[in-house]
Amino acid sequence: MAIQSITNKANNVVLPSKPTQSGKVTNTNSQATEKAKDSVDITAVAKEITKAFETSKSTPVINEERVNAVKKALEEGTYPINAEKIAAKMVQMEREQFYNS
Repeated sequence: MAIQSITNKANNVVLPSKPTQSGKVTNTNSQATEKAKDSVDITAVAKEITKAFETSKSTPVINEERVNAVKKALEEGTYPINAEKIAAKMVQMEREQFYNS
Protein backbone atom coordinates (compact mmCIF):
# COMPACT_ATOMS: atom_id res chain seq x y z
CA MET A 1 0.00 0.00 0.00
CA ALA A 2 1.42 3.40 -0.92
CA ILE A 3 0.85 6.20 1.57
CA GLN A 4 0.94 9.76 0.37
CA SER A 5 2.43 12.40 2.61
CA ILE A 6 1.46 16.05 2.82
CA THR A 7 3.68 16.75 -0.18
CA ASN A 8 1.60 14.30 -2.28
CA LYS A 9 4.67 12.21 -3.07
CA ALA A 10 3.99 8.51 -3.04
CA ASN A 11 5.84 6.34 -0.55
CA ASN A 12 6.54 3.21 -2.57
CA VAL A 13 8.46 1.28 0.06
CA VAL A 14 7.38 -2.34 -0.04
CA LEU A 15 7.73 -4.27 3.18
CA PRO A 16 7.56 -8.06 3.32
CA SER A 17 4.35 -9.38 4.79
CA LYS A 18 6.14 -12.14 6.72
CA PRO A 19 9.57 -11.93 8.31
CA THR A 20 12.17 -13.87 6.40
CA GLN A 21 14.13 -16.50 8.28
CA SER A 22 17.65 -17.33 7.30
CA GLY A 23 17.97 -20.35 9.53
CA LYS A 24 20.49 -18.52 11.74
CA VAL A 25 19.82 -18.09 15.43
CA THR A 26 20.51 -14.53 16.53
CA ASN A 27 20.94 -13.19 20.01
CA THR A 28 17.71 -11.27 20.66
CA ASN A 29 19.09 -9.71 23.85
CA SER A 30 21.83 -7.84 21.97
CA GLN A 31 19.29 -6.70 19.37
CA ALA A 32 16.98 -5.40 22.09
CA THR A 33 19.88 -3.57 23.74
CA GLU A 34 20.85 -1.96 20.44
CA LYS A 35 17.28 -0.81 19.82
CA ALA A 36 16.98 0.62 23.33
CA LYS A 37 19.71 3.18 22.69
CA ASP A 38 17.46 6.03 21.65
CA SER A 39 18.66 9.59 21.58
CA VAL A 40 17.13 13.02 21.13
CA ASP A 41 18.84 15.97 19.50
CA ILE A 42 17.40 19.39 20.29
CA THR A 43 18.10 21.95 17.59
CA ALA A 44 19.48 25.38 18.26
CA VAL A 45 16.15 26.91 17.22
CA ALA A 46 14.28 24.79 19.76
CA LYS A 47 16.77 25.83 22.45
CA GLU A 48 16.24 29.51 21.57
CA ILE A 49 12.46 29.09 21.68
CA THR A 50 12.71 27.44 25.09
CA LYS A 51 14.99 30.23 26.33
CA ALA A 52 12.60 32.92 25.05
CA PHE A 53 9.64 31.15 26.64
CA GLU A 54 11.41 30.96 30.01
CA THR A 55 12.37 34.64 29.78
CA SER A 56 8.80 35.63 28.96
CA LYS A 57 7.55 33.90 32.11
CA SER A 58 9.49 36.35 34.26
CA THR A 59 8.39 39.42 32.27
CA PRO A 60 5.12 41.01 33.42
CA VAL A 61 2.29 40.89 30.91
CA ILE A 62 1.26 44.50 31.49
CA ASN A 63 3.80 47.31 31.52
CA GLU A 64 2.39 49.26 34.46
CA GLU A 65 4.81 52.15 33.92
CA ARG A 66 3.63 52.64 30.33
CA VAL A 67 -0.04 52.34 31.32
CA ASN A 68 0.37 54.98 34.01
CA ALA A 69 2.21 57.31 31.61
CA VAL A 70 -0.61 57.04 29.04
CA LYS A 71 -3.28 57.59 31.72
CA LYS A 72 -1.48 60.68 32.95
CA ALA A 73 -1.07 62.07 29.41
CA LEU A 74 -4.78 61.46 28.69
CA GLU A 75 -5.81 63.22 31.91
CA GLU A 76 -3.57 66.19 31.11
CA GLY A 77 -4.69 66.31 27.47
CA THR A 78 -1.14 65.90 26.18
CA TYR A 79 -1.50 62.42 24.67
CA PRO A 80 -1.01 62.69 20.88
CA ILE A 81 -3.96 61.28 18.94
CA ASN A 82 -3.30 60.59 15.27
CA ALA A 83 -6.74 60.30 13.67
CA GLU A 84 -5.34 59.19 10.29
CA LYS A 85 -3.43 56.32 11.89
CA ILE A 86 -6.49 55.23 13.86
CA ALA A 87 -8.67 55.36 10.73
CA ALA A 88 -6.11 53.36 8.73
CA LYS A 89 -6.04 50.66 11.43
CA MET A 90 -9.84 50.53 11.49
CA VAL A 91 -9.96 50.07 7.71
CA GLN A 92 -7.26 47.41 7.90
CA MET A 93 -9.21 45.54 10.59
CA GLU A 94 -12.41 45.67 8.52
CA ARG A 95 -10.59 44.34 5.44
CA GLU A 96 -9.07 41.48 7.43
CA GLN A 97 -12.45 40.54 8.86
CA PHE A 98 -14.07 40.73 5.41
CA TYR A 99 -11.45 38.54 3.73
CA ASN A 100 -11.34 36.03 6.59
CA SER A 101 -15.10 35.46 6.58
